[in-house]
Amino acid sequence: MTDVEKRQDRSPVPKDWTYAPAPESTDIVKLQDRYELFIGGKWVAAKEHFTTLSPRDESPLAEVAQASEADVHKAVAAAREAFPAWSKLSGSARSKYLFRIARILAERSREFAVLESLNGGKPIKESRDVDLPLASAHFFYYAGWADKLEYAFPNRRPRPVGVAGQIIPWNFPLLMLSWKIAPALAAGNTVVLKPAETTPLTALLFADVLRQAELPPGVVNIVTGDGRTGAALVDSDVDKIAFTGSTEVGKAIQRRVAGSGKKLTLELGGKAANILFDDAALDQAVEGIINGIYFNQGHVCCAGSRLLVQESIYEPAIEKLKKRMATLRVGDPLDKNTDVGAINSREQLDRITALVEAGKEEGAEIYQPPCNLPEKGYWFAPTVFTNVAQSYRIAQEEIFGPVLSVLTFRTPEEAVEKANNTPYGLSAGVWTEKGSRILWMAQQLRAGVVWANTFNRFDPTSPFGGYKESGFGREGGLHGLEPYMTFDAAETFGG
Repeated sequence: MTDVEKRQDRSPVPKDWTYAPAPESTDIVKLQDRYELFIGGKWVAAKEHFTTLSPRDESPLAEVAQASEADVHKAVAAAREAFPAWSKLSGSARSKYLFRIARILAERSREFAVLESLNGGKPIKESRDVDLPLASAHFFYYAGWADKLEYAFPNRRPRPVGVAGQIIPWNFPLLMLSWKIAPALAAGNTVVLKPAETTPLTALLFADVLRQAELPPGVVNIVTGDGRTGAALVDSDVDKIAFTGSTEVGKAIQRRVAGSGKKLTLELGGKAANILFDDAALDQAVEGIINGIYFNQGHVCCAGSRLLVQESIYEPAIEKLKKRMATLRVGDPLDKNTDVGAINSREQLDRITALVEAGKEEGAEIYQPPCNLPEKGYWFAPTVFTNVAQSYRIAQEEIFGPVLSVLTFRTPEEAVEKANNTPYGLSAGVWTEKGSRILWMAQQLRAGVVWANTFNRFDPTSPFGGYKESGFGREGGLHGLEPYMTFDAAETFGG
């Protein structure tokens, strides 16, 4: 016994299970001091520049070009000049370029993941395990369709639209780039892309991928800047506009292109309902609910920002939810242990703060787990509101941050009514063991995507898009190809 006791004494049980820091090195990323515009396969100097920051500590990363109206016209002209040769290439020839891009993205995934987290604030494990694999997968997927367009749309004789102007958001910069560029190139179009003002760096690094892939000059052009650059692109001589962003800006774009003959697809805001029934696997559902709202700091158009809980399980569901929230690690996006990173910008942080204050004033009960937020940078603790009424702003407006509003329901019909009582219609989630209930709910919910017993799952083969003020048109799958083509003697769907 004495020997056994001595052996036990030599191996004391740890009292503190706190994760040790596991920072990802930034040495793999070589940032330039200044970035210009990528037009016609070359870097073209701009007259004006702005500084892009890292939201984790507000440190400057690089100077980035502010494209003027004249710069945008140069980019569109370069795309127009490249269009005839690119569109006349065989589908198999175009697919080779797309396959090259997909492989290069996969090979350079660590470099892109670090830069995505550095410039955007999202946790490195999300950039590494979600954004980059999906970005590469979209190019692989559409590379496979490039030489099969006539089989994809039988009896419709598909042709490319021409020059596509594409405007992407700051929440998934590289992934949104892939969602838009891959189908456009596969269909034979050329592109002018404008990344978000706060997250331009991965798009600019993507220009080097195009160089490696030896894509013909002018097929893809990248112009950076603020809303002025986006407005100039919308008003320019393009044949198609694809926009992902806020509903307010989407409405403005729709007004600007009205009557112009330009094709248009819009993927806008959302206020998704995650609906939890009393027969659901509760522990599994809590994990999905956490992922649905706190993934990427809630900077997700389809985030499950409203939780509808059946009354009979309200107390245990909220108890488990709060207990799980207390384990979330908030901090440095480049730490591999981080669950919730930095808010993308000061402007977005101010909006989140204002809506949370409105929730408090209207009478909702707030819970935030104890966490030490860094002193520098843009941070907001994971938040859940209970005792929320349907009329509260936090139940109606898109917060676009790590804030969950909880409501209750008694019957499936009431759940549907509450879920659909919003201007948006992008996504929804249903948690139940009954397959028949899942199918019935999916038919009743006015949402473009309905997940069952999961949330935030994406695949390049599956279309994504919304209804009502969440926009129109689809991205992903065959549906994502269609807006980039015209058809002889046939009606076109999806923008």
